[in-house]
Amino acid sequence: MSVFTQLTTTQVATWLDAYPLGSLETLTGIAEGVQNSNFFLSTSTGDYVLTIFEEVAPDQAPFYIRLMAHLAAHAIPCPAPVANRRNEYLTWLGGKPAVIVSRLAGRSERAPNLAQCAAVGAMLAALHLAARSFPAPQRHHRDTDWCARAAKEIAPFLAADDARLLDDELRHQQAARPDELPQGLIHADLFRDNVLFSGDRVSGVLDFYFSGVDDLLFDLAVTVNDCCVTAKATLDGQRCAALLGAYDARRPLLPAEQAAWPTLLRAAALRFWVSRLHDHHLPRPGDLVARRDPDAYRSILQARVASGDEAPWLASPAQGD
Repeated sequence: MSVFTQLTTTQVATWLDAYPLGSLETLTGIAEGVQNSNFFLSTSTGDYVLTIFEEVAPDQAPFYIRLMAHLAAHAIPCPAPVANRRNEYLTWLGGKPAVIVSRLAGRSERAPNLAQCAAVGAMLAALHLAARSFPAPQRHHRDTDWCARAAKEIAPFLAADDARLLDDELRHQQAARPDELPQGLIHADLFRDNVLFSGDRVSGVLDFYFSGVDDLLFDLAVTVNDCCVTAKATLDGQRCAALLGAYDARRPLLPAEQAAWPTLLRAAALRFWVSRLHDHHLPRPGDLVARRDPDAYRSILQARVASGDEAPWLASPAQGD
């Protein structure tokens, strides 16, 4: 969530006339995130989030909106799209596709406890199961092929050590990542700042705009790499056990997934290191733009490479190390 497109209150107030949401009260840009322009929107009837799609093609935006509506209807606590008086979810604002969604209660946690990690694992499994009945899914666009293409764009900016690490990991993923793991619709960006809690309960799952079909295990790896990471970029065994155990209780992990786990952890680290490098070296202009430190995910990737095939908390998800 960032702000690349500037909006005036007059412009938004006029646009809101098409919605049964009352009059505009406040409009505040949201600095977190890196893909779309996002605003907290308060009207005389309640609080919402307004998203302007910046990188998502207009013909792809309906997919994400339908997905959120589907998941919300299946008890996943995600933002529910709001229709205008013509029963349209997707409209145009500032010359770009826009959507209003419900604003969820709760707050994100920088250091989730064991109960919260377990709640995230259970929720992610529930999301994967609920998404099975979603029609006409599209593929995940930030896959290993995307990483390889993006790596070529950023190659001229990289130091020799980074270029070597990136090239080595791309070769490893292309050679070692299995192609027959269970697949389905994944969130693909379930970081701590995209999960809201009310106490130890997950009250909200945000930002579905990278979603698509990929290995379900990749989604789990993305979340573990963020939720269960230590200050030294290693993984906390107790938090991993709590999150993975709760996930496994709802969607048991297959032996092939357990075997592939170290490689998928590296794949998830690679994807976010590459995207952060791309945003750092080839940034888009905008106000309140959040640019994440690529070095953090270089350290995470290096730690996952160094750990090899070690993952004792995966072999017995319900037990810590």
